[in-house]
Parts: sequence; structure tokens; C-alpha cells
Amino acid sequence: MANRIEQAKQALDQLIAEAYARAAEQGALPAGAEIRGSVEQPKDAANGDFAANHAMASAKALHMAPRKIAEAIAAHMELQNTWFSTVEVAGPGFLNFRLSARWYADVLAAVETEGADFGRTDDGRGEKVMVEFVSANPTGPMTIGNARGGVLGDALASVLDRAGYDVWREFYVNDAGNQVDLFGKSIEARYLQLLQGEDAVEFPDNGYHGDDIRELARLIYERDGDKYLTMPSEARCAAFVAFGLPYNIARMQRDLERYRIHFDQWFLESSLHESGYVAETVQLLTDAGLTYEKDGALWLKNTELGADKDEVLRRSNGFYTYYAVDIAYHRNKFIERGFDRVIDVWGADHHGHAVRFAATMKAPALGLEGRKLDFLIMQMVRLVRGDEIVKVSKRTGKALTLADLMDEIGVDACRFFFNAKPDTHLEFDLDLAVRQDSENPVYYVQYAHARICTLIAALAEAGHAVPETGKIDAALLETEQERALIKQIAVLPEEIRLAARDYDPSRINRYAIELAARFHRFYNACRIKDAEPDVLAARLKLADTTRQVLENAMSIIGVDAPEKM
Repeated sequence: MANRIEQAKQALDQLIAEAYARAAEQGALPAGAEIRGSVEQPKDAANGDFAANHAMASAKALHMAPRKIAEAIAAHMELQNTWFSTVEVAGPGFLNFRLSARWYADVLAAVETEGADFGRTDDGRGEKVMVEFVSANPTGPMTIGNARGGVLGDALASVLDRAGYDVWREFYVNDAGNQVDLFGKSIEARYLQLLQGEDAVEFPDNGYHGDDIRELARLIYERDGDKYLTMPSEARCAAFVAFGLPYNIARMQRDLERYRIHFDQWFLESSLHESGYVAETVQLLTDAGLTYEKDGALWLKNTELGADKDEVLRRSNGFYTYYAVDIAYHRNKFIERGFDRVIDVWGADHHGHAVRFAATMKAPALGLEGRKLDFLIMQMVRLVRGDEIVKVSKRTGKALTLADLMDEIGVDACRFFFNAKPDTHLEFDLDLAVRQDSENPVYYVQYAHARICTLIAALAEAGHAVPETGKIDAALLETEQERALIKQIAVLPEEIRLAARDYDPSRINRYAIELAARFHRFYNACRIKDAEPDVLAARLKLADTTRQVLENAMSIIGVDAPEKM
């Protein structure tokens, strides 16, 4: 796919090499050297659209002053029928280039040809990548932390897909272990309280206090009455878990679908236990001499693998720990399902665990050489409404949940705001998220798209259809605002590449905001409706191209591109 920025840099490398060859052939420069350097986009447009440092990088090899080299290369540069109109020598020997109308036309043509696929690259070369995210305990509603992790994981997966990776989205369901036992005991307590009164039944100290637990108990009572009253506690709790977990998982699935997150698989922890895969994985570590027994428990010699402490794999009661299950789960990802790379999206409170776990996964006994395990560690979220901090506690019944948040501010605002830079703390302003003005970034971007759609519709009524690129004169798009807008359009493939490389999908937010800003500046500075026919056609094409690219950027982060607002 077209990355006109990278292609322009490569073209300049070639043009400079050819100019050197001509200069050497004519005796203006010493022959036999290999001219190398870097091509960058200057921050200040006064220094051109691209700047190359080849002359300075080659000064030692040529035994000449950099500026003299640059002057010779510039004098032998042939730019006819290229993407560049001029070359100038600046400072100690920079070669500054300005783009020609042909490059701007080719950017518009690339968007026209590729449409919704504009921005895609093949950097990933089909590498098989799993992004595992959200993976909330199915013991209650999803929290604000899950809301941020959901967007970051989904947007990262989308960016990786656009960058040419073969991407798989997965939700790991913790349907076994202590938290599930506590879930059953919490429902049991609320169920018995319904029958016997709250004062007659003690609630577990570390139980789940949320209103969702009361709701589950009520649903069980409405369906079955006092059927479970005389049942032994263990059987009663098992029955309540058998009802509550599927109910909660189905609710999670509904909420996440509404949140525009679609998983390729909901992987059950219980399947690892039932298949014996956890026991098999722990046995591999034991056979490799990486475990020892202490106080009846089985420990992993994690310090020998580079971690700061050892980990319990199997408790003295015979039950495997979360750590053991996590090792088995990740081994399953790599060995059984063949992923080349796995990315786990975790909260900041898991940072230490991530470091220790990464050390564990390097154990030769696990057979994961050549496989890559990465973590996207996201910082915490603080919700504010005005001057008030909004409570987000997990265990109390009054916390704001993901579903509540979608009801209050909408899916688009949730997704846009939560897709902030992962490694920074996020202060989420609920009042800002619902404002309909330029201070609200998602509104600002969506308004740009809607404004273009309205413009196109109005011009269509006046008889001006969006033309094909081949039927416009791109040289007429010569103002600073027009060219700045096209350059921003051209950057999308590079932004996708960098977002995938850095695991930072928030780059797409910033890209979309800048694209919207450049469109608004263009629209305010350049007449369209009453311009000369050829100018109108060129500007209408530029507006429609911007519309397509705004839509592409918003689709990556899962935000709608409305036609009216």
C-alpha cells in the first residue's frame, strides 16, 4: 500500500546517489565513494519539505567540506518528472527539497485507489500475533480499568492488523480458582439473606458487595424459590456459580459488543485444568530441575531465571496457583496455537508481575525460543465530573461501570478518550466528553467529517460531483493550507507503522485531531463553493479525500464517522 512519505525518502536517496554519480563522472566530486545519509521532514517548512544530510555524512569518505559536496550534488541533480520541484543547499551542507504538484496529485490518487484500505502497510509480513486484553474476572460488571484496557487492546489490534500482522483478539475468562469460590459464597449469602433477613446471615468479609450480586441472588430466588435452602453449602455455591458465571459472561459479551469490541475467542481457564495442561506444564519445569518443595508447596526457582523472587506453583492443598495457570496459558498460546508474538494488555498494578513473568517464560523447558511475549502496561484512570472525583471501586455497589459510562457519554467518547497514551495517567473529564464544541476532541474530529459530508452534498445539489484525481489539476492546490492538508493525509501509513511498532494506538487519535485541524484551516482560508470551476474541482477532491482518511482513522480506533451532527 502507498506510504508516500517513505517512498519520497527512498526516491531522494536514489536521486542523490544518481546526482553524485554524475558529479563524479564529470570530475566535480571524487569517484568511488558510497553516498549515504538520512532524509527527514523538517519541523519548519521554511527548510523545505524534506532535508537530506548525505553531504555531511559523506565528508570523511570524500575528504571534502560538506557544503562543497552538497553544492556539487545539487548542481548535478535532475528533478524533471519527479516528486520534487527544487533543491537548495542550506547551512553546513543540508540538501533541502520541495515537493512538486505531482507528489500531491499522487497522494490524492493513492487515497482514491485504496479507499478504506488507505494507510495499510505490510510491515508485519503476516506475523501471527495475539492481543489478549480486558480478561476481567466474570464475578461482576466491568470496571473503568477494563474500559480503558478494552479500547487500548482493541485499537492496538486494529493498528497491528493495518500494519500487516495476522491478528487474533482474545479474552481470558477466569472461571476457576479462589475468586470463583468467593463469588459463589457471596451469592449464597445474599440468597440466604433474602430468605432469612440480612441480620440473620453474615456476609463474607472479603466477598463481593456489588448490587450485581444481589441481582443474581434475586434472579435465582425468583426462578427457584427456596429450593436451595436446605442444600449443603458446597453444592449450593456450586449451583449458584453454575448460574452466575454464564449470566455474567453473557452480560460482558453484550457490553463489549456494544463497546464495538469483538473477540476471536473467549478462552476458559477451566479448559486448561480439565485437559491436564497445567499439570503437564508444571511437570516440564519440575523435570528441568526448576522447582523445589517447601512447606508442602511446590515453588518455581524464578530467581534462577532472572526474576527477583521465586513463585509458588502448587499450594500445599494441591491446588495450582494463578502463576502456574498463567504459564500454562501462555505456553498454550505459543506451542499449541502457534502465535509468533503475544501481547498482554495489563494495568499498572501488574507491572512487577509482568517483569517476573517475562523471566519465567524464558525457561528453556517451556520451548519458547524465538517467540516474543510483550506487555502493554497502561496507567490508571481517574474519572472527574467538574471538581468531583467519581468513585470506581470494584467491590462496592456504587461504582461507575463500563455500561454506566456508555449510557452517560456514549461509545464514541468512551473509545476516543480511553485511547490516550497508555503509559500516562488518564484524567477522564466526563463533562468535557459530552460537550459539543471544539474543546471536545472527539466532537472536533467528527464535526470535520460531518462538515465535509454537508459540503459535498450541497455542491452535488449545485451540479458539482466529486471528480476523479486524473481530472483535476493538482497544481492549483498551491496554498499553504492546501499543501499542509495533503501532507497530513499522506502521513497516515507512517502513523500506523509507528503506532504498531511502539504499541501506541493513541498516535491515531493525535493524527485525526491534526487532520481535522488542518482541514478546518483549509476550509476557512480557501473558497470552494464560489471558486473558479477548475479550482472548485480540485478543492472538492481534496475535501472528499480528507473525508475518506478521517473515516479511516476513526475506524481504526472504533469511532463512528457521522455524516451529520
